Amino acid sequence: MNLKEFAKSIGMSQTTVSRALSGYPEVKLETREKILRLAQELGYHPNRAAAGLATGRAGAVGIVMREGLGFDPNTTEFMAGLGSRLETRQIDILITVVEDRQAELAAYRRLAASKRVDAVILHTPTLDDDRMQFLKELNMPFIVHGRGDDHGGYPWLDIDNLGAMYRATGYLLDIGHKRIGLINGAKGDTFAEHREQGYRRALKERGLQAPDMLVVNGLFTDDIGYRAMQDFLALPEPPTAVLAGSMMSALGVMRAVRSAGLQLGRDMSLIAHDDVFNYINADNMVPTVSTTRSSMREAGVRIGDILLQMLAGRDVANHHEIWPVELVLRESTCPPANA
Repeated sequence: MNLKEFAKSIGMSQTTVSRALSGYPEVKLETREKILRLAQELGYHPNRAAAGLATGRAGAVGIVMREGLGFDPNTTEFMAGLGSRLETRQIDILITVVEDRQAELAAYRRLAASKRVDAVILHTPTLDDDRMQFLKELNMPFIVHGRGDDHGGYPWLDIDNLGAMYRATGYLLDIGHKRIGLINGAKGDTFAEHREQGYRRALKERGLQAPDMLVVNGLFTDDIGYRAMQDFLALPEPPTAVLAGSMMSALGVMRAVRSAGLQLGRDMSLIAHDDVFNYINADNMVPTVSTTRSSMREAGVRIGDILLQMLAGRDVANHHEIWPVELVLRESTCPPANA
């Protein structure tokens, strides 16, 4: 069926249906969800070939990943959300894998010249990022997943990384901890810098400072979490609590704590940044793990919404979103043993 027939069959106007499928915010969330559900149930799919002929669009968006850096559980969750949203409009995702930043810029140049994608998703922005200006010069539409420039003239979506770490650190300070370790992302990545700022701000407000040996930067892996925690425990004055930048890092922290004969939630406290993985549930761990919670899958869905608005011709150049992060307390946090 075509759009007219589908709209008639569900008793809604073509305009409402088209706007809902394109992600326009004017359509109420419950209405959009109802239309998406009915489209799936009735087997309605927009005719992408016809739309492409009419609009001159490729019907695809691009994302460039750096080998060894971009593939992790966070990426899987994000892509699942993004793909599920774009599929409702039969928009494909073209993934290009490169080795370094120069190769990434070359990939954007190829995508712009070949016109194989209508827009690209730029991820993991850095403090000195030149990719946004490069894409502007290529006249390539894009959206940033992460914090961008408020006056940059492009859309971005981020979580409140500074607020998340500020609140988590503040809670640990409130229950008596004074030496708190931070296992963070790569130095220079905007989200990691904001998290460290929140962590240090909370300490400074209590008249405390974080020694450099209590802050570790790197990829979010079990191995790095394990090694960082081992190094913390080997210090003359080890921390009594740790903030792990992801659930993957937290798994390594938990392993190191057990290997040292200590008990999490008694001898050591842990708060992890939890991206709501379906296969790593903080509620099912022993002990259950306190988290600052956000959903990468939901972020992928929302990025897809904004992309669809962009492709539909809506001006989203100054659209910026910052999502609050919830602090969920469980068994892995407790006052320090010597309190």
